[in-house]
Amino acid sequence: MSDTDSGSSASPAADDGSANERVFLVVVDDSEEMKVALHFACRRSKTSGGRIALLYVQEPADFQHWMAVEEIMREEKREEAEELLQVLSAEVHEWSGKMPSFYLREGDRREELVKLLDEEPSISILVLGAGVGRGGPGPLIDHVLSRGASQLRVPITLVPGSLTDEDIIAIT
Repeated sequence: MSDTDSGSSASPAADDGSANERVFLVVVDDSEEMKVALHFACRRSKTSGGRIALLYVQEPADFQHWMAVEEIMREEKREEAEELLQVLSAEVHEWSGKMPSFYLREGDRREELVKLLDEEPSISILVLGAGVGRGGPGPLIDHVLSRGASQLRVPITLVPGSLTDEDIIAIT
């Protein structure tokens, strides 16, 4: 994965697929529902000849008083993000048969998602996992459904976070 500036996307690191492939974008976080959405997206990409793109948005560090501390924190967060993306990349390859594209950004997750979709015409579908707990489907889904859907140029697939691997296999 290549280095990126704050708010910019990394060059997609993908295998040599066609420009006409359907690209399923999954927003990465540490939730269980993200893993369900990722598995669903991988199965859909495999059956449709598409591929996966992963977006990870790290929150900016807020230690402006101590710039050196802020920079160390930013670098540590970036290393953690890269490690997570590598782990997920192996899962994507196992489930879909292809390596994913990576986008690593810094900023507000909602804003960066909209920017990426505007900048990357190759992305075809946004796949989000819906939380099943008392907290509702999740802040990103809340945003997309209440205010952000009109800003997006791609269809959105909401995957219930309660689906099992067997459920996903059955419907894909």
